[in-house]
Amino acid sequence: MYIGRFIVVGPEIAAYRVSSRSFPNREIVERGDTLTVRPTAEAPESDNPYISYNCVKPGGDSMVVGNGSHVDPIAEKLDLGYPPRDALVSGLFALDYEKDDYDTPRIAGVVGEEAYIGIVRRDALLVRSVTEPTLVATYEKDAPESYDFAATDAETAAEAVYEADFEHAVAAAGVSRSGDEFERAVHNGN
Repeated sequence: MYIGRFIVVGPEIAAYRVSSRSFPNREIVERGDTLTVRPTAEAPESDNPYISYNCVKPGGDSMVVGNGSHVDPIAEKLDLGYPPRDALVSGLFALDYEKDDYDTPRIAGVVGEEAYIGIVRRDALLVRSVTEPTLVATYEKDAPESYDFAATDAETAAEAVYEADFEHAVAAAGVSRSGDEFERAVHNGN
């Protein structure tokens, strides 16, 4: 099954997977404390504004995961002291779903003192508090649902979502929280 890009968010852990049929030549790279999706050196040139973006970024005392440019304003709202729910609602609402051929939803999650997951689709904006691992994807599974996820650190989180039984894996990122400290990890398929 192809569910597109997806995130899994739990109380102390989160992961993001790039899955793509159209732009598979991408990777996730570390840039300071931010993880960024970008085309690989082999990727054909493209003017598509949706293929390069920050997918993991700190904000306030939390970390944000997501599938696009909305990650940055959500992190900025957290830096300004917004509660995680309000930061997610604000960022998802402001940027709305992607205006591409598929009306691709935007997905995002926050891990910190509290954990939240959200999606904005053409027909809805959903933001939920998370007390157990929860998945939301751009296609097919486009409403938050419980997900069997046993990862306990950033590296195993990234590997687990990369290896998940959904089609067209490209790259993955994981985040784990221990006290006030965050760990980040990347798993690229190439």
